[in-house]
Amino acid sequence: MKTILVDGYNVINSWGELNIIKDDVSLESARDRLIEVLIEYGEFTNCKIIVVFDAHHMQGNIGEKIKMYDKFTIVYTKSGETADSFIERYVNKIGRKSEVCVVTSDNLEQQVVFQRGSTRMSSIEFYNDVKKIRAKISKKAEKISSEKKYNRLEDRIDKKIMEKLDKIRKNL
Repeated sequence: MKTILVDGYNVINSWGELNIIKDDVSLESARDRLIEVLIEYGEFTNCKIIVVFDAHHMQGNIGEKIKMYDKFTIVYTKSGETADSFIERYVNKIGRKSEVCVVTSDNLEQQVVFQRGSTRMSSIEFYNDVKKIRAKISKKAEKISSEKKYNRLEDRIDKKIMEKLDKIRKNL
């Protein structure tokens, strides 16, 4: 199974809609929205997603790993640790053993993870991929919705026949 490591704040600052949420509402709201998008993306693509948020400026932070679903994990780095260093360490550990893709627009980080056996994708490339997946999800939802219309008898037969059947039913 492919693992996608996402530099959370890098993505938030790169995606227009998330950047607007960050500036107009709050950073927490932008994080929550990114998490929603990543969960949906991961479920549809059957990828393991690990989103990493820097917490290295927060004194005394011991770091936190939250496994929300089987294939989705949120990591808040510990004090003094950047998302980049966490991602590099993770890629060092499994980069050549399994398929790993790192999402970041940090060019130096992209070069480092590539050298360690991972593929890389810029935040904007990932945004475009997410948009494509969202379109596929919408199309699939529409198809399911339209198929459900035909599960009811009144949706499948002529209106006049339905009226006749209704009269027969009421007379019994």
